[in-house]
Amino acid sequence: MSITSLVRFVFEPRMRALEKHQTQGELLQRTVLNHLVQTAKDTEYGRNHAFGGIKGYEDFVRHCPVNTYEELKGQIDRMRHGEADVLWKGKVQWYAKSSGTTNDKSKFIPVSPEGLQKIHYAGGFDSVALYLRNNPKSRLFDGRALILGGSHAPNYNLPGSLVGDLSAILIENINPLANLVRVPKKQTALLQDFEVKRERIAREAMNKNVTNISGVPSWMLSVLNCMMEITGKTHLEEVWPNLEVFFHGGVAFTPYRKQYEQLITSPRMHYMETYNASEGFFGLQDDPADKAMLLMLDYGVFYEFSELSDYSENAENAKIVPLWGVEKDKNYAMLISTSCGLWRYKIGDTIRFTSTNPYKFVITGRTKSFINAFGEELIVDNAEQGLSYACQQTGAEVLEYTAAPVFMDANAKCRHQWLIEFSKAPADLAQFARLLDQRLQEVNSDYEAKRYKDITLQPLELIEARTGLFNDWLKLRGKLGGQHKVPRLSNSREHIEQLLSLNMKKQ
Repeated sequence: MSITSLVRFVFEPRMRALEKHQTQGELLQRTVLNHLVQTAKDTEYGRNHAFGGIKGYEDFVRHCPVNTYEELKGQIDRMRHGEADVLWKGKVQWYAKSSGTTNDKSKFIPVSPEGLQKIHYAGGFDSVALYLRNNPKSRLFDGRALILGGSHAPNYNLPGSLVGDLSAILIENINPLANLVRVPKKQTALLQDFEVKRERIAREAMNKNVTNISGVPSWMLSVLNCMMEITGKTHLEEVWPNLEVFFHGGVAFTPYRKQYEQLITSPRMHYMETYNASEGFFGLQDDPADKAMLLMLDYGVFYEFSELSDYSENAENAKIVPLWGVEKDKNYAMLISTSCGLWRYKIGDTIRFTSTNPYKFVITGRTKSFINAFGEELIVDNAEQGLSYACQQTGAEVLEYTAAPVFMDANAKCRHQWLIEFSKAPADLAQFARLLDQRLQEVNSDYEAKRYKDITLQPLELIEARTGLFNDWLKLRGKLGGQHKVPRLSNSREHIEQLLSLNMKKQ
């Protein structure tokens, strides 16, 4: 009898409990809201917003304002300096460092003990529960787990509070028993220098019986390619013959799928998407045949959704609805209230529900990751569809990309400019650009209208990035590895101008 078959019974009660997500979404969410409000009613924030008198969602909306990071930053800074009972009860020791705001290099997201256990670790537990449910022959626990994480950031630490990438916080606080079945060792996993860490992880893991891997697709691919170089093997199953699943999240998997399928040719390999951010664990792919994720409704997260007529965070008049007010096939910006002390917080992600019974969704982009310079409202979901189509038609493989508008060139022409690093370049870049442009028009009617007869927008411009460009750019910004991401679409040219300048320099 395998170890997995013995361990499976631990997950069976949760498998049954998850069935409530099918029919009791509203009840689960109302229960979460009541718990959050009652727990925080005696905090400073709870007293200031009359949480003690809140009896339901309508009261919550009246008493609690919508917040951005800037509006909570003062309280978070005080929490980091050791104050208790500010946004959440007690003291919060850990803070997840996330990408910055307009005014700051970094955001520091509180990770309370309850949030750590009942949001983040709960999501990891449910990932395994759903995977085992869908794969009754799994031998997941008969080998090791390779968990790719970030690092602590000691330069941001204050007396009584610690800062790190979320993945580093999870590794640091994980049950010691889990260290018996995971690689690499903690000291390696928490290294700051990704280039050093990548090789050490590869060498520590290559002789282990790894059955499952977890991490951001771009950084995991870098580690796996390093291991292929060290071992001289062609396919990953030659190193890990019992590898069966990749739990991935952080960035869209579409640009990387073909590269993983070429690297891992085993028909037993599975891929499971997760939606785990610094602010919380929100979704899991519960059906391997459906790319949509199940919204996790009974963690310490209460969800609201802002309807988007455009993709700006400044859509102040957008209608906000609770979960039971959403509709299929609409784009929403997500707001969360959590047991880490975030209240009606604009997380910055946009999603679209594909089902409301149960509540399932796909991530469509970021409220700041879009191009709407000319009314075209191009979002990341459109970009991923366009690139996928162009790759299918040409056999190309995209490693990284970014795009931004050219507002007006010397000939008074406007267009979108795409900078793409290929792992396998197309034979004809011009053909790839035409196919991408064609598909964007097919999936986005606003883009199609602006492209009509080249009146508003000219055909998109494609520039091929040199090998390693995006990694070099991230390294210069101190963001190589961990959970850092390349901005896909931007309404400004700040990032693409930096990249283009770096692209002219030889490695």
